[in-house]
Amino acid sequence: MIDMNLELFDLIKDANNITLKNHGNTVSLERAVFLSWWCDKGDCAFCYMSTQKNKIKDPAKARRKVPNIYAEAEMCRRLHWNIEFLSGGYESFTTPEIKEIATTIKNIMGEGVWLNTGITEELNEYGNEIKGITGAVEVANQKLHKEICPSKSLEDISNMLEVAGDLGFKKAITIILGLGETLEDLEYLIDYIKTYKIDRVIFYSLNPHKETIYAESSQPASLYYAEVVARIRVEFPSLEIICGTWIDNLANIGILILSGATGITKFPLFKMFGTKYGKRVEEEVKAAGRQLKGTFTDKAMLGPEKSNINPEWDKFIKRYVKESLKNKY
Repeated sequence: MIDMNLELFDLIKDANNITLKNHGNTVSLERAVFLSWWCDKGDCAFCYMSTQKNKIKDPAKARRKVPNIYAEAEMCRRLHWNIEFLSGGYESFTTPEIKEIATTIKNIMGEGVWLNTGITEELNEYGNEIKGITGAVEVANQKLHKEICPSKSLEDISNMLEVAGDLGFKKAITIILGLGETLEDLEYLIDYIKTYKIDRVIFYSLNPHKETIYAESSQPASLYYAEVVARIRVEFPSLEIICGTWIDNLANIGILILSGATGITKFPLFKMFGTKYGKRVEEEVKAAGRQLKGTFTDKAMLGPEKSNINPEWDKFIKRYVKESLKNKY
């Protein structure tokens, strides 16, 4: 056991050195901006939206108000958070609607955005408002993928990523750890990244939702998570790696950064802002020897309770600022 730990720690040390050499010492705070809580497929075994599909009588009402989405993007800009991607279930918004939202957010953030809005054959409709396309691979095991995500064909995801590359978009995939995969499945993941020339991998740890088959499952062990990330970092020095962890696992942050993460995600931004949990995120990043891009504690950066861009967003900006200033814990 001691030898195994020493081997893992040496691996993490190598991964850390590679990360510093290729990406510097800055770690970004990332936030996925959700467009809707409706998904027309709604059958991924781990997903919260799979528990909601039969409860939503009118999918249109599960869509977020677009000015609210823009206000959230404005708050991300104020706090120097990156937008990880725009995310929405299948059939929640049309391609022209997503394009318009992405264009406005590009104008807010000053750069194109990533999409994670499902498999589509309409990528040619997008332009420079889009930086990259994300394929929801989810689990690094082909057999498990068919069982866990029956309506999201790996072949279709892979074809979409190939088209995305042909159109000049960057390519990303999402991987959730704790779905039943093992370290042996890393060979498949490594081959996939090489084959499809992936620019970014976003790792998440399983968040066991009620009413799913994973409700009583545990999140993956922190050292297992770290080893997966470290092995991928050593194999792909230039790859962008974002790691998601939950509010009850903030202690993962430091080891994931040392293992190769260049960004961290999956936090309830406005609920955690200014709290002991937000402060903990910043302390974890600092303890890992990194500089943080963005803030979880600087209240001055929240700015005024109205939009600096469009008065139609004022009531949403006000709500976000007030939520961030509440004593929530």
